[in-house]
Amino acid sequence: QVQLVESGGGLVQPGGTLRLSCAASGIIFSISTMAWYRQAPGKQRELVAGITAINRTNYADSVKGRFAISRDNTKNTVYLQMNSVNTEDTAVYYCTARYRNGDYWGQGTQVTVSS
Repeated sequence: QVQLVESGGGLVQPGGTLRLSCAASGIIFSISTMAWYRQAPGKQRELVAGITAINRTNYADSVKGRFAISRDNTKNTVYLQMNSVNTEDTAVYYCTARYRNGDYWGQGTQVTVSS
């Protein structure tokens, strides 16, 4: 059974930092493509960042230069380092895994940027 468990969300002030983590189980993590999506109230879900098995990364234009995705294959964990956050980063953040033609989603973690 595939499980993706996000953690690290919460309330952060504008300009602050936050690091999200996603622990995966039930997949061969090292060969999986991992990504973070987010969904803000009233908006469509959007890709934030992705990282392939060979550490190739891609980012949404809105987060380039502020967010960084990384992975630790020894811990089966993917991270999203969020720097210089602003109110438009407020959303539920979801971890996803693409493994053997299957797509899997975590339950999401809320990130709220507010003063």
